[in-house]
Amino acid sequence: MRHTWRWFGPIDKVSVRDAAQAGAQGIVSALHHIATGEVWPVDEIDKRHAQIRAGGLVWDVVESVPVSEDIKTQTGDWKRHIANWQETLRRLSASGIRTVCYNFMPVLDWTRTDLRADARHGAKAMRFDLVDFAAFDIHILKRPDAGHDYPDWLKKDAERRFAAMADGKITALGRNIGAGLPGSADGYSLEQLLEKLRSYQGINRERLQQNLIDFLAEVTPVAQDVGINICAHGDDPPWPLLGLPRILSTEADYAHMLDQVDIRENGVTLCTGSLGARADNDLPFIATRFAERIHFVHLRNVTRDTDTVPCSFFEDEHLEGATDMVAVIAALVSEEARRLKEGRADHQIPMRPDHGQEILDDLARGAQPGYPAIGRLKGLAELRGIERALTHARYGLGA
Repeated sequence: MRHTWRWFGPIDKVSVRDAAQAGAQGIVSALHHIATGEVWPVDEIDKRHAQIRAGGLVWDVVESVPVSEDIKTQTGDWKRHIANWQETLRRLSASGIRTVCYNFMPVLDWTRTDLRADARHGAKAMRFDLVDFAAFDIHILKRPDAGHDYPDWLKKDAERRFAAMADGKITALGRNIGAGLPGSADGYSLEQLLEKLRSYQGINRERLQQNLIDFLAEVTPVAQDVGINICAHGDDPPWPLLGLPRILSTEADYAHMLDQVDIRENGVTLCTGSLGARADNDLPFIATRFAERIHFVHLRNVTRDTDTVPCSFFEDEHLEGATDMVAVIAALVSEEARRLKEGRADHQIPMRPDHGQEILDDLARGAQPGYPAIGRLKGLAELRGIERALTHARYGLGA
């Protein structure tokens, strides 16, 4: 695999040179300062390339070209935004980009209730606490009909949890849950979040699925024409939140998307952390089933409090947690070997160590939550070791 590293641009407290020293071969980045729905300017694309080259690496993957809420709901400027997405693909291809990640989660992207929860040995990790989330939804956001979405036991636990919350905890929950894309300036106040939720009234799971297919029917032929693989990131967490539907949470969801737009350039961002929050997702099997259409990989692990859906979980060390990371990597390197024999130009799959626990000097650096320097370095080293062993000419899959 090609080992990449997410970099949020000049604001990132972990530099490109840090990434190179950690062992990364390429950078995953995006132009977070460009408004969602607008075309990415050529000079801004070139500037980001130059910034990354100055640090000693190259820009391999775009994560993400955001998909606007207008596109997801097919309202407002959605047709113009699709045309702009197509044009951005053309410009990125002209600059040398061959992989573009995106997601189709309504309103919120990845959602956590605690961005720096206590973990083993004094480390900090991101956590999704189901009781905290229900307390936020019912008692802080006060979403109409929120109580209908939770079982009685959870509503009672949430009520008790909220009654004991200090003001600081209440404020932090609103800030953490209402945050936008990582690295972006987006984010919602409680009032803005409620307004966004209202814009999805009448849009159920089937309607949102169809809107995704309609979007892909428009943009995938352009991606195919300009030589870019586009790859959908899964829902995080992989179940409905705030009354909103989720459509990329399971193996069946991805199968539907790939079958409906059966073009190889329409593919998967395999995120073992997002899908791994559900006990019914078999990650090694998913990696094998969709191997030909996996264009980008996020490797991270989560530990679930229970195997129910939904559940509470925290982001564990990369080789801990519920996912058999050795089996996943074995499936991926086998696919790379198959592609190489087939002569595919994209035989090497870009991978990044996704998220990471804050350890050692990370604890004082103040980097983007989930994206520490040393925690990701540790994860990348562990993942690289597995891959090296599996592909060793004498002992591994490459024998």
